[in-house]
Amino acid sequence: MTTVVEAKYIAPKTNTFYPIDVPRWCSEDGSPLMITDLPGISRDEIDTSALSIWRYAAALPIAINEPITLQEGCTPCIEGGWEGSEVHFKLEWFAPTGSFKDRGVSVMLSTLRQQGIKQILEDSSGNGGASVAAYAAAGGMTSKILVPAYTQAGKTVQMRAYGADVELVPGVRQDTADEAIRQAKDIFYASHNWQAFFLQGTKTLAYELWEDFNFCAPDNIIIPTGAGSNILGCDIGFSELLRRGEITKLPRLFAVQPQNCSPLHSNFQDGLSDFSPVETQTTIAEGTAIAQPIRTREVLTAIRRSKGQTIAVTEQEILEAFTKLARMGLYVEPTSAGAAAALSKLRAQVIIKAEETTVVLLTGTGLKSTHVIGEFLGI
Repeated sequence: MTTVVEAKYIAPKTNTFYPIDVPRWCSEDGSPLMITDLPGISRDEIDTSALSIWRYAAALPIAINEPITLQEGCTPCIEGGWEGSEVHFKLEWFAPTGSFKDRGVSVMLSTLRQQGIKQILEDSSGNGGASVAAYAAAGGMTSKILVPAYTQAGKTVQMRAYGADVELVPGVRQDTADEAIRQAKDIFYASHNWQAFFLQGTKTLAYELWEDFNFCAPDNIIIPTGAGSNILGCDIGFSELLRRGEITKLPRLFAVQPQNCSPLHSNFQDGLSDFSPVETQTTIAEGTAIAQPIRTREVLTAIRRSKGQTIAVTEQEILEAFTKLARMGLYVEPTSAGAAAALSKLRAQVIIKAEETTVVLLTGTGLKSTHVIGEFLGI
């Protein structure tokens, strides 16, 4: 059985602890929080009756009595050819709202509702807001979502359909995040970028991949990366499995960013351990257009711990990979296509070998980006 460990919030920069039963989104000095290390679970502790992320409920920091769930998780992991060799595509867009965000949001809002929070605020470039709006509706909570004014209608319409109050914020993505922090004084900030419990949901991806590969870890995971929640989720989940003795090594994590907005890549390549500003431009991969990732230090540490790397891909490389995926029957939003583009580069550089077990994470459906994709295809 899992060893009982008293989980706490921790502010990594100051090593300050906070009780986990009191809802909060940041430390007293305004820095992001994590949750202290947990022991992980064995295969015998998986609730096989649950066909969702909640099959791994025993791995969470606290017991959730009534989860807000739409049967997220248990997404397909299919094998396919890519430039002459086999690879596994993890189809996270099979989530209820069409993106991987549902894993983290289900755990985050289930926890907050159990702790008495009824009204929430979120900021998002699209997918996170849609997920928060959906799960808030499913859980009887009210939500306000701030999005950049340029956000595609396919995402804002989805949020409004769930009943969310959607506010369009002029400027770039960072302006929306800044406005959310200002409004967080009046409504609880359930940000998928800030909330530590969101990462406890994304860590279920690691447990699920472990099951997908017959209770083994793959060699490599290629991940479209903006703020880095899937990098951190995989790091947390696979580290728990390593501590538990269920795997013998961590998979290498490869963080993919569009060259037009690649602060994590630039900081990693420069050998930095924390965030340093870089110049950014607009990108078709809007889901990863995060100019100032708030957990840069933790993300860079996770990549290095796994012996992975960062990769930047051009707009043209993203579009070419999108087309190639679509011709395979995989219709993804451009953000996801960046991961496949990165695989081509990693294979060409022999950083990833054909015989290794490699997972390409496809995080969102192309249905979210119909307008942009239509313009690219000229239809």
